[in-house]
Amino acid sequence: MSNQPKAVIFDIGNVLTRWQPEAFYDRVIGEDRRRALFAEVDLHGMNDRIDEGALFRETIYDWAERYPHWRAEIRMWYDRWIELASPRIEGSIALQRALRAKGVPVFALTNFGRYSFEEALPRMDFLQDFDRRYVSGVMGVIKPDPLIYQMVEEDCGLPPQSLLFTDDRADNITAAARRGWRTHQFESWQGWAARLVAEGLLTQKEAGL
Repeated sequence: MSNQPKAVIFDIGNVLTRWQPEAFYDRVIGEDRRRALFAEVDLHGMNDRIDEGALFRETIYDWAERYPHWRAEIRMWYDRWIELASPRIEGSIALQRALRAKGVPVFALTNFGRYSFEEALPRMDFLQDFDRRYVSGVMGVIKPDPLIYQMVEEDCGLPPQSLLFTDDRADNITAAARRGWRTHQFESWQGWAARLVAEGLLTQKEAGL
């Protein structure tokens, strides 16, 4: 069908692997201490800087030195980062691979640090299973800035309406939709699988449904 998407674009955090740092810290230091830590230290703001291209370990260790009484906990963001970004969402990884097996181009569009992505590549095999990777830390701009979507369009050369994009965050989805992309707000791999079937890209069996 000519109106099928020409490429499928996956966010990574909370789509292909879990990204819930609070849950990690709840497990490791307990909910009360985690609440105190996150109230005092803007760890998500720190991570945004990494996603914009700042150094990975150096940025985190620098923040740790600003809050000596939280030094060990802040350093965990780097030292135990793979745990922080776990577990994998196997159903989504299976969809990524099913699409590629059918010859559908699959891209990543992720807010991810340049250096944290490099460290993750050999440790998360599914990060290698993309035809194109759009990483905010390399591009110097993060979602939902309209510029990042424009850069994807210009690089891949496909019209916006031919791109199907899934992301767990409503603001990221809205920004893509404003450019004319087809979008799916990710809540579960099964919901995403059903959308890929509805778009004619996979059969129910191929989608694991």
